[in-house]
Amino acid sequence: MSAEQILEKILERLATVPVLTPTQPISIALWDTKDIAAYLHRSQDRVYSDIVCLPTFPKPIRLPVKGRAQALYKAREVIAWTEKHQS
Repeated sequence: MSAEQILEKILERLATVPVLTPTQPISIALWDTKDIAAYLHRSQDRVYSDIVCLPTFPKPIRLPVKGRAQALYKAREVIAWTEKHQS
């Protein structure tokens, strides 16, 4: 295989690698229930039905949009809440 063919294979492979979205620092990140589910290693349905509805869970932020806005949560508050439940 020539160097040109190897380079072509590498470029083809790189074209299929997903581009990572830059992450925000935890101090300012807002999470939805999908992010919280990933953090807690739970399903999104479980997070929605059993966790975010708890009275001790951080209150959601709802952006002022037409209709009902998606609930977002401050990542740092979710992490702090989780750490309070260490045994």
